[in-house]
Amino acid sequence: MKILSFILFMLFLNCLILVCIPILIFISLIIVMTSGLPIFFIEDRVGLNGKNFRLFKFRTMVKNAPRLKSKVKYLNEADGPVFKIHHDPRFTKIGRYLSHTGLDELPQLFNVLKGEMALIGPRPLPIAESSKLKSWQLKRLQIKPGIISPWIVSGYHNQSFSKWMKSDIKYVQNKNFFIDVVVLIQSIVFVIKQLIHETKISI
Repeated sequence: MKILSFILFMLFLNCLILVCIPILIFISLIIVMTSGLPIFFIEDRVGLNGKNFRLFKFRTMVKNAPRLKSKVKYLNEADGPVFKIHHDPRFTKIGRYLSHTGLDELPQLFNVLKGEMALIGPRPLPIAESSKLKSWQLKRLQIKPGIISPWIVSGYHNQSFSKWMKSDIKYVQNKNFFIDVVVLIQSIVFVIKQLIHETKISI
């Protein structure tokens, strides 16, 4: 049964990647035309059982964004060990759109193909941030990290870091096929709403 499920999932994943290839190419061209190379931002993240892997995403910020982090730390909107700024001044114009709609995460389909991530699961944290997790928060590492997080589509991203971690752990403890289907549907609705909203702002 597990082998059949794996085969069906890989068929679905490869079909999904094929469907997304024109979108990936289009976004790549837009990034090159508006802010040059590189197209991708690659960063080490913490995955299943604390194993590190290289996460791929479209570059959404200026090329020297990591060096500018110390200058924008005072704008950090998140509590806990994470660093997040919704309207980060380091965003490129197209980068802000990609980040706010979640389209910047599409290259992580290849992380899923490599077996490092799942479609749905807790978002993988950078090594420095993950190293500051409390012992009870490490339970989120018991499953593969995901491209889609229940934390985001359920609106938890507007709440505290502690509630984020509790949301992840609740998902880990209750994960099943039906919950994943619900989260997938929620994520599609979420992305559509964000696309409409960000497109209106950009026009």
